[in-house]
Amino acid sequence: MTKDNPEDLSVPYDLSPVHRANLKILKEIDRICRKYEIPYMIDSGTLLGAVRHQGFIPWDDDADVAFTRDNYERFAKVVRKELPKGLKLLEPHQLGGGRAFYDFTPRILYMNSRTHQDGPEMDYYGGRLNHLWVDLFIQDDLPECKVLASCVKALHTLVYGLAMGHRYQLDYSKYGTAGKMAVKILAGVGKRIPMKVIRRLQYGLAVCCNKGKSSLRYYSNYQPDYLYVTIEKQWNDETVDLPFEDTVLMAPKNWAQVLKQIYGDYMQLPPADKRVPTHSAIEIQVTG
Repeated sequence: MTKDNPEDLSVPYDLSPVHRANLKILKEIDRICRKYEIPYMIDSGTLLGAVRHQGFIPWDDDADVAFTRDNYERFAKVVRKELPKGLKLLEPHQLGGGRAFYDFTPRILYMNSRTHQDGPEMDYYGGRLNHLWVDLFIQDDLPECKVLASCVKALHTLVYGLAMGHRYQLDYSKYGTAGKMAVKILAGVGKRIPMKVIRRLQYGLAVCCNKGKSSLRYYSNYQPDYLYVTIEKQWNDETVDLPFEDTVLMAPKNWAQVLKQIYGDYMQLPPADKRVPTHSAIEIQVTG
């Protein structure tokens, strides 16, 4: 698949300004990480784009990077002093004075952009989510024992459900009847628990297995519907450089196994009606 293949270009509007903004963020992450010798990995749709399109997926409107826990904590210590004007690190505890919940994922914001109409929901999050961003996913160790791994993932889902009680509003459209009931109950209970307590629970659960000798990792700070992805450490304990647009970015050494785990047949294009931006409610505005 190449960037010039017209089959790839079924997009509703010109995303090139969005891609330029996201590329600027990715280049800054790469610069900082190389300066401090911190491994990172392009991930999810960004990794898929590097392999299948040699850059952004033409209809993708965000970007994704992953770190192991230790490497993310090293990155978090230096990123604020290194980011240029116009880019900011947003960590989950900064939303709504620590009382609001969107998810557990930190991200780098491109401030000169707008992704949603102003309104009560954006106000609830202090306007911080009304920008383009690059997600920073964290991988923590997962027990090799299937029973223990299932327990960790179940607890992760439970804690996420509690945190949803602190969202602006809940979208039940993707749940069946049983799922709706479970979310309503968990969110109702979670609303009565301070968000800072829930964050401590999430962090404790995420790092609880990191001192063991497991050969597996999982995405501990992403939403529960990504818990099916289990990464073998041998796939990404080392990184390689992959071409991406006009630069190179770090990727898992065994990127093919990672992509197969996430997407299955990752070289297969989705149907044309699925080739649309999914992270914004309006045509994204980039002003600088």
